[in-house]
Amino acid sequence: MTTVTAPPHPESSTRSRPPAWAGYAAALWSLLYGLLGLRWALGGSGFPWGASDPDPDRALSILSSARPQPGGWWIAALGLAFTLLALVLARAPGRGPLRMVPPILAWPAAVALILVIPDSRLMMGVAYTPLLLISPLFGWGLGGVGFLDAWPWEVVNQLLCVLGGALLAVATLAYLRRGRQACAGCGRTGGDGGWTAPAAAARWGRRAVYVAIAVPLVYCATRWAWALGIPLGVSEEFLAEGSRDAPGIWLAGAYLATFGALGGILTLGLTQRWGEIFPRWIPGLRGRRVPPLLAIIPATFVSIIVTVAGLTYIRWTVSGRFDLSEAGAWLPETFWPVWGAALAAAALAYHLRRRGRCRRCGRS
Repeated sequence: MTTVTAPPHPESSTRSRPPAWAGYAAALWSLLYGLLGLRWALGGSGFPWGASDPDPDRALSILSSARPQPGGWWIAALGLAFTLLALVLARAPGRGPLRMVPPILAWPAAVALILVIPDSRLMMGVAYTPLLLISPLFGWGLGGVGFLDAWPWEVVNQLLCVLGGALLAVATLAYLRRGRQACAGCGRTGGDGGWTAPAAAARWGRRAVYVAIAVPLVYCATRWAWALGIPLGVSEEFLAEGSRDAPGIWLAGAYLATFGALGGILTLGLTQRWGEIFPRWIPGLRGRRVPPLLAIIPATFVSIIVTVAGLTYIRWTVSGRFDLSEAGAWLPETFWPVWGAALAAAALAYHLRRRGRCRRCGRS
């Protein structure tokens, strides 16, 4: 395999401009979600946390003890506050003595919406969706589990929270670019780029890819072993009890492990030529350049959901929920935030290598 160390077409022109409408979109999202909170506070149905969550795994959520009152009122108040904040991010020049106040308020909110409020059910929904979509084609019985079981409202709500956090983060990035008088198109301010230069990004991005591949393989090894009846990291009693209480659970675990391993193979594309030029075995696309966002968006989203799942396991570990003698059942997952961070870094490096010359400022 050939590792890419420099952009293949440095003369190419790409855009990386944060959407000008991101601040307004974040404001609209905050307003609508605030109104949803008001509805819940006034007795409307659909509050997605706490006792209102019908999922037996609702304890996965950090908001498992939340209630429509006062939870709905808090959501309504915060929705209004962040509507105003998002409008400031969209319209303010980003300069002046108080210029850092909006991002100081916005970044924690974005992180909370993207990484803290969701839980591991978001990753499970994404992971099982391909299987649920193709199973009817082959007549596979999945115990009556369907698409809506993987994506109930409570999990869809988590996806909405991630969307809101992403809009707020992009709006904040655009605001900061205006404040430091960077190019609105690419974020460059001149100079050689330092760690953001294509050659530098190729170096540290390659290391990030290796970490993003290695970390999930520990989890994969345990689940493949369990499917084969090998009690790797757990006791034989643990395997027997799981098979008795939930037949097929270890095969499901092996599926998830295989899903993660295939994701690792795709991660290699962030440093390989086939991640920039479609391979010749793909009909209709062979030889064409891979649109950067086709790799960046999935990699970034996966980095979010695996980090969220890892943080869920860390919360459970700290709370003493797991048996220390069965470390194979939970220890590999606590390293998933490292996987997520490495994958996000690899996606960023891929973007920096492929953005080329900016159409707006002419820098490359």
